[in-house]
Amino acid sequence: MKKILKIVAIVLVLGFIGAQFFRPDRTNPPIVQAETLEATTHVPADVAAILNRSCSDCHSHKTAYPWYSNVSPASWFLVDHIEHGRSHLNFSVWNTYDKKKKTHKMEEIQEQVQSGFMPLGSYLWIHRDAVLSESDAKALIDWSVKVREDLAAAP
Repeated sequence: MKKILKIVAIVLVLGFIGAQFFRPDRTNPPIVQAETLEATTHVPADVAAILNRSCSDCHSHKTAYPWYSNVSPASWFLVDHIEHGRSHLNFSVWNTYDKKKKTHKMEEIQEQVQSGFMPLGSYLWIHRDAVLSESDAKALIDWSVKVREDLAAAP
């Protein structure tokens, strides 16, 4: 039995070492300022701070990759979450969305914040500063409602 455990341990260690040679790309795409949320949408300073602290790592091209993004398989999990987050909402390409999609995304922000689904619990394990207080959540919700109103009033 000891021999089997030793073999299993060696295989696991060799697998972990081998996985380090297969790392995903962690390069942020370039940011085109004219396509960003801030280019055409008013973002109050308090909301901008909340978005930067709690949303930008997964929903923009401003991801700050932490030290553990250099360790496989954690890097695979992390990059997959970022790609998934960007595919749902990306503040760096906001102005490539049409009016209908922008309105829908603002509705989703409100729903996700109200339900407590965002930011993801797995993100908050390590990023404790990203936790939304009640006032943070209210500021995001109020802002999303205001942006939707502005979009509805726009020609």
